[in-house]
Amino acid sequence: MKDGCFMDTKVAILGGGGMATACATLLTESSEIDVSMWVRKPAVAEDLRTHRENKRLLPGVTFSETIHVTSDIDEAVADADFLVVAIPTEFLRAALHTLAPHLQNGTPVISVIKGIEKETFYRPSEIIADVLGPRPVVALGGPSHAEEIARRLPASVVAASGDIQLAKQTQKLFSTERFRVYTNVDIVGVELAGALKNVIAIAAGICDGGKYGDNAKSAIMTRGLVEMNRFGSALGAEPATFSGLAGVGDLITTCMSPFGRNRSLGERLGQGETLDQIISSMDAVAEGVNTTRSVYDLADAKGLDMPITTEIYRVLFEGKSPDDATQTLMTRPQREE
Repeated sequence: MKDGCFMDTKVAILGGGGMATACATLLTESSEIDVSMWVRKPAVAEDLRTHRENKRLLPGVTFSETIHVTSDIDEAVADADFLVVAIPTEFLRAALHTLAPHLQNGTPVISVIKGIEKETFYRPSEIIADVLGPRPVVALGGPSHAEEIARRLPASVVAASGDIQLAKQTQKLFSTERFRVYTNVDIVGVELAGALKNVIAIAAGICDGGKYGDNAKSAIMTRGLVEMNRFGSALGAEPATFSGLAGVGDLITTCMSPFGRNRSLGERLGQGETLDQIISSMDAVAEGVNTTRSVYDLADAKGLDMPITTEIYRVLFEGKSPDDATQTLMTRPQREE
């Protein structure tokens, strides 16, 4: 990057999923940005190169011939000015350990990951720092389903980092006429909001699958936002973040959209399928499943009241029926809002 513009700027995207593809498509709207995309499996990389389409996750959306797709990590990251990491949380640490010897020290990282690591309870930016060492990291979050971004439908997100200059660089890098980026210094809040909304989306999906109606779903979203704020504030997030794009904005999209994997998983639970049946048939990762376990364990350790999260945990991991979980929530002791 030279003199504040992006002439001769190279961005290496790590990951070959829907969001990685959508990010690549966004970045190629600027002719000044050189975009490469690293995909772990050579056969998948070859398929993407040949068809210029992520047929499994974004069927019908073709992407530019200028996007260089490769399974050779050295080729992908050589001379990269920015790294965009789009690897699901549960695979992130192992992938970064493999990639670390090939990555330059200090290259800024833009994370589009939404989850919390099991056992460590680390946010994506913390996993990145733990494996790759200290480096500038920005979290790009908000209502941003890959299916819509890749088709150039209008969207607004937030770039959050303790390094406000990096947040502003990310804002300029990703902004297009159809993709608006705000900045924020609360990376803790943006990352936690992105993880927690997936738990609430599972509950919203159960409302859909169980045909509980709009009133119930609205209540789940509203009280779920309270839980998100309560949990985030206890971990150092700014409460206002949960009223913004990364909080209520992403929550609405994830709970309402047919593209939401976590909402869809909840819907199928509400219709009577088991978690194993659902997971085995999904093409992509539903981050909310592992996030539920992490949030439940951490909330329990901190003594935080998280009734919706607790009931989703019971359904996912203890075999409680969605109907029984709903009844538990509805018959809790009465209290002020």
